[in-house]
Amino acid sequence: MGYISRPKQANLIIGVLTGIPELLSQTDKILEEHFGPVDLRSNVLPFNFTDYYNEEMGKGILRQFYSFERLISPDEIAAIKVQTNAIEESVASSQKYPVKRPVNIDPGYMNESRLILASTKDFSHRIYLRDGVYAEVTLNYRRGKFESFPWTFPDYQSSDYQNFFLLVRELYVKKLKRKE
Repeated sequence: MGYISRPKQANLIIGVLTGIPELLSQTDKILEEHFGPVDLRSNVLPFNFTDYYNEEMGKGILRQFYSFERLISPDEIAAIKVQTNAIEESVASSQKYPVKRPVNIDPGYMNESRLILASTKDFSHRIYLRDGVYAEVTLNYRRGKFESFPWTFPDYQSSDYQNFFLLVRELYVKKLKRKE
């Protein structure tokens, strides 16, 4: 018989997409207000893997990832997704932007073996958590690198993203050691 135990804490990661460059710094501040200090930011990267978001976000979409100092319990991710959706709605209604969706905020978490993303969209490879939120194992860490799955989005398979995730994982392992 297995014994029920609490999982290790995980490293909160949030990816932001926007076609309005000045929204990156504004969103950065909002995220820190809600989730605490950021300990690592990716470079601002062009999001040119698909035109899926162009209709609602415009062209020239940029992506930036944030890793947060405070570790979370993995079961917090559903509430965090609900919160990031509320932040998106607040940003969209706070000013008149030339696009329907000025910002897309995607939370997830990393532990030693995988990157999990939260989603409001159901699909065969996603597990329902609660409050309309699903979880997806997006990347698997093995033998010093991240491996993708058939459902992993092309951008998450890119070397720019994966190099950032390797830095986050290294930082996360150091955080765990400090907690011991």
